[in-house]
Amino acid sequence: MVIAGIPREEIRHTRAVQDWLAEGRQEGLQEGLQEGRQEGEAAVTLRLLTRRCGPQSEATTAQIQALPLEQLEALADALLDFQGPADLASWLAAIS
Repeated sequence: MVIAGIPREEIRHTRAVQDWLAEGRQEGLQEGLQEGRQEGEAAVTLRLLTRRCGPQSEATTAQIQALPLEQLEALADALLDFQGPADLASWLAAIS
């Protein structure tokens, strides 16, 4: 393939293309780290909720796993004051 008279392999080695590739890798890395952090926070929060409130239904587990990181962190703080499953249900209802 030739673009503007420049062979594809030569274009790949230009500074602009190298910068675009590096930027794409960096964005992908940041998204992956954010996703991993969210998944880890959800796992720890669910484990703590199980100890505090008992096992969660699949629907509740899915709802908690779908929470953004900021809400997961808020839930992790709030669950320290929970007395049982009703407190979790109230908390989830309040953020919906």
